Amino acid sequence: MTTPSQYASVRYLVDDVQAAVDFYTTHLGFTVHTSAAPAFADVVRGPLRLLLSGPTSSGARATPADAATAGRNRIHLVVDDLDAEIDRLRGSGLDFRGEVVAGPGGRQILLTDPAGNLVELFQPASTPTAPVTP
Repeated sequence: MTTPSQYASVRYLVDDVQAAVDFYTTHLGFTVHTSAAPAFADVVRGPLRLLLSGPTSSGARATPADAATAGRNRIHLVVDDLDAEIDRLRGSGLDFRGEVVAGPGGRQILLTDPAGNLVELFQPASTPTAPVTP
């Protein structure tokens, strides 16, 4: 079994733990690691452990009131085909925050989880292959 120390962990404060678990597992390929809903659950995807802390969790209670709302931070999930992911998620009834933004590193779009936390879907730019010299 994988231990929590083998993950990079991010805590998101959520209004409804089960709705957050359903969102991340149904739409974004996470699996449930542990659940103590309605207070807390954690889901994992690769090396990321996302801590979903409801209003009664110790993580949420430790947060100062002036910092308890969702901020501008976001998790960053790399995808192979951004357009296909957008089509799949829109087909599931999800809405995005804005349109695709492209830059030298790749393309990205934002969506929100049920509590309003941001999730960035990112497709890296293709890296040109260096010519092979004999």
